[in-house]
Amino acid sequence: MKITAVRTKKIVPGKDMDIFAVLKTFLPRLKERSIVAVTSKIVAICEGRIVPFGMVRKEQLAAEESQYYYPLKTKYKVVLTIKNNRIGFTSGIDESNGKGFMVLWPQDSQRSANEIRLFLTKTYKLKNVGVIITDTTSSPMLRGQRGQFLAHSGFSALNDYINKPDIFGRKLKMTKSAVADALATAAVLAMGEGNEQTPLAVIEDVPFVQFQQRNPNKKELTELTIDPKDDLYAPLLKGVKWRKGGV
Repeated sequence: MKITAVRTKKIVPGKDMDIFAVLKTFLPRLKERSIVAVTSKIVAICEGRIVPFGMVRKEQLAAEESQYYYPLKTKYKVVLTIKNNRIGFTSGIDESNGKGFMVLWPQDSQRSANEIRLFLTKTYKLKNVGVIITDTTSSPMLRGQRGQFLAHSGFSALNDYINKPDIFGRKLKMTKSAVADALATAAVLAMGEGNEQTPLAVIEDVPFVQFQQRNPNKKELTELTIDPKDDLYAPLLKGVKWRKGGV
């Protein structure tokens, strides 16, 4: 697998409003079977999903942007949230690289991924090209941030190993490889978290990716989520007195 981070100009809130212009200006010539990773931040900035510092408390905004939230009594002043079936902090709202603005998640990350894939197929005359909208998250009990995907298009987000044999012939019972999430993690590592100014990445040489010349359908998107009663982390999730958010 080869990942190439793509440097752009500074994407400025309130000034840059066209994600397609950013892509067309800075992406290199794409090849078939490439995947383009785009940070959710520049998508959101181009959508105008920004709130000036001081207009509203970040904790309040996080609650309004979440499906469920839980205030944490820590020195970090963050809110534990559930949004789009992802557990994280402050509904993904970020102050870094925002030039005086808090940057929210895109309004509809899946729609954005679909639209970007269509733009890339037409612009570069490609059949097999994937898109990932990425963000940063963290893992319980482990220090450090990593990438995650908010949406994908143009390839299967999961590789299904159920009923396939391991090296000793034992059939696997529950294994599905999280392709989109793993690609997002690797891409965010390459793009960086600070002042690298590389909010795009091109991922190539991915023989394990099953490309699709379409957007993911409703069944595939539903398959990405787990019913709480079947979730191995259900006891932990149910142990929190979640409050209903504004979404």
